[in-house]
Parts: sequence; C-alpha cells; structure tokens
Amino acid sequence: MLEPIHVSAIQHYAFCPRQFALIHIEQVWEDNLYTERGHRAHQKVHQPGGFTREGVRVEYGLAIWSERIGLIGQADVVEFVDGVPYPVEHKVGPRKYRKADELQLTAQALCLEEMFGVEVPKGALYYRKSRKRREVAFTSELRDEVERVVAEIRELLKSQRLPPPTNDDRCRHCSLYDACMPQAASLLEHTG
Repeated sequence: MLEPIHVSAIQHYAFCPRQFALIHIEQVWEDNLYTERGHRAHQKVHQPGGFTREGVRVEYGLAIWSERIGLIGQADVVEFVDGVPYPVEHKVGPRKYRKADELQLTAQALCLEEMFGVEVPKGALYYRKSRKRREVAFTSELRDEVERVVAEIRELLKSQRLPPPTNDDRCRHCSLYDACMPQAASLLEHTG
C-alpha cells in the first residue's frame, strides 16, 4: 500500500515545489495575513456535518481517500446530486484561475469516484470574496496531471531534497518567503 499523500499537498506542490518541500519535508510553516484568512474561512467547512436542501445532500468536512493513487484528505463541501458527488473547494481570495486549485479539486474527485463507485465529472471552486463559483470539468488532462504530480511528490519525498526557489510573482504573498529566501537562494544559484 502506498504511503498516503494529503490532497492539499497537491495544491502546495503545483503552486511551488519549493513551498511543498519546505512544508512537507523541512516541516516549516509560517502564517501570514493570507493563511490566517484561509484558516478562519475554513473553520466552518472543516467541521463534519451535513444537511439536505431541495433534494441535494450537502456534506461538510468529508474525509476522502484513494487507495489506488494513495491520497487522503478532507473535502470542504461535497454536494450529492442524484447520488453523484460534486466537490466544492472553498478559496478565500478573489475569483482567479489557478491550475494548482484545479488539481486539488480534481484529486478530490478521484477520491470520491473510488469511494462511491461513480464517475464525478465536475465540481466547483467557490471564492469567498466574490461569493461565486467557477465550475471545473474533470478532463482526462487534469486527471493525468494529478497522477503525474502525485508521482513527482513521491519522488521529491523520497529524495528529501529542497528544490530551487522560483523567485517570481508567486513569492510576493507566500507565508514562507522568509524561510525560503528566494532572492538569496537565486543569487547563490547564479554565482555558484
């Protein structure tokens, strides 16, 4: 059996492999304004529970897993429409395209498919700032990319190496900026 990888780790890795390694290999975590907002926003949806509204069962904080891929996690919200799970991942910021978020949501769908034995064709990213959803179709490309990312995560965990910094726009709001030191690490790479 594969050592399980947390679904949220897919988002970390897809956003920045160095951020992933700092969190999951080096065990570094720093909060900032954005992570604090995220914690507060997720408090409600991470409390397991549910209700039925207009024939749709809604579950909060649902534990999810996939033995085939080796994933574990917790879905923010899963709506069951005619028995078909529809995952809804909550995001704090404005409605914005982020591939890392789509991969995290797709990983949730793969878990739900294995757990419930039904195809999960789509889900949504819910943006709290705008209070709007962006629907995501779980294409074969997204599904394949999740499996590729999970394989890369396993390799990185096995190697225990810290990838080089990106030193780009992603760094600006990263809570791990001081621990990562992207500018200093980039200078060392270019001079070393």
